[in-house]
Amino acid sequence: MAKFRMVCTDFWKNPMVSEEMTPEDRYFYLYLLTNPHTTQTGIYKITKKQMAFDLGYSIESVHSLMERFIKHHKLIRYNPETRELAMKNWGKYNLYRGGKQMMDCIFSELKDVEDLSLIQYVSESIQKQEIRSLFESFCKQEELICGNEVSGHEEKIHF
Repeated sequence: MAKFRMVCTDFWKNPMVSEEMTPEDRYFYLYLLTNPHTTQTGIYKITKKQMAFDLGYSIESVHSLMERFIKHHKLIRYNPETRELAMKNWGKYNLYRGGKQMMDCIFSELKDVEDLSLIQYVSESIQKQEIRSLFESFCKQEELICGNEVSGHEEKIHF
């Protein structure tokens, strides 16, 4: 069954998108928001090789774009060991409706996330308390695993 991902038309009104991003940045960002690997949580597994294939770019170009989105735009995090990507503002634009089916879907997807620090990263932009609390329940697991301190994810980013 095909998944449908919609991008809010306000995407184009966002000053960061319209003033700070190059056309290549915008294309890459739209891809990150809408590719077939995306999930309801904004955290998904994807390889640089897959991104390069889908976009028709070299792996070096994808590497450069990812570094730009991590360090300059600060819009994503990527764990190269688990190959999981997290979208910083996913919750702000996509997680504003609750309900049992949505909560069940989110719970199911969060169970599959290997790098729990990515859940914390996405949860920071979630405004709906019911959904944010669900994300935070997974973050508490990380605190227990890490001895009551959240791991410094920046140290895990290797290229």
